[in-house]
Amino acid sequence: MAPVTDFPVPEPLTSHGPARVVALCNQKGGVGKTTTSVNLAASLAEYGRKVLVVDFDPQGAASAGLGVNANEAELTIYDLLMRSSVEPRDAIRQTNVDNLDLLPANIDLSAAEVQLVGEVARESSLDRALRGLEDEYDVILIDCQPSLGLLTVNALVAAHGVVIPLACEYFAMRGVALLVETITKVQDRLNPRLTVDAIIPTMYDGRTLHSQEVVERVRDAFGDRVTQTMIHRTVKFPDASVAAEPITTFAPTHAGAEAYRELARELISRGAVA
Repeated sequence: MAPVTDFPVPEPLTSHGPARVVALCNQKGGVGKTTTSVNLAASLAEYGRKVLVVDFDPQGAASAGLGVNANEAELTIYDLLMRSSVEPRDAIRQTNVDNLDLLPANIDLSAAEVQLVGEVARESSLDRALRGLEDEYDVILIDCQPSLGLLTVNALVAAHGVVIPLACEYFAMRGVALLVETITKVQDRLNPRLTVDAIIPTMYDGRTLHSQEVVERVRDAFGDRVTQTMIHRTVKFPDASVAAEPITTFAPTHAGAEAYRELARELISRGAVA
């Protein structure tokens, strides 16, 4: 297994934008995707990056994880998709984390997948909705729902890069090939700029041979695209979710918080984010 590098603390930014748009995707649920979206965003914000999280899952987990009750929000990402008259800035909510904003989602978003089918250029609806925001942020993270449907395709069309959180379990590993195949189709047909920026091993348990073997096989298959930083399994992540805040503020000195800071530093050093 490759040694973990102590990635340098990034230089502060003198200005903001244009943002790199990154979709966090995995069609398998329960792999730490929303946990990674929330905590990576908070870690990047700690390093002075201006970050927007786009909650693109009808379950609204990223919104809840950042302390926003999306069911009470007047405007959500659904309104941006379905109503061209809505200004994106009117739907953006500030979070309790400095430099970190949110475009919330709730169950209304589940209707968008059906309603968008009849739209012209339906795969580009999110891209159009986010247009004009890129100059205000350094990073826009899209937390996708666990599927390969039209909403996820919209996220891939809007994105510059894809980050894939991958639970260190055999069945999670099997699904990555299908996801990469979908990404390749989007590259060929809709978004040639799209790249797979990183695959992040999550829920790693170094005590088990199974976790170690999964990581080795993923590194064999995907090489340098697999991050050296691994996110270990810990009860602190669900505890932070219940508290409706990132682990970086809930338990700032915990190893899980340090892991996401290390991941932020690694992705910045890779050029995957600003």
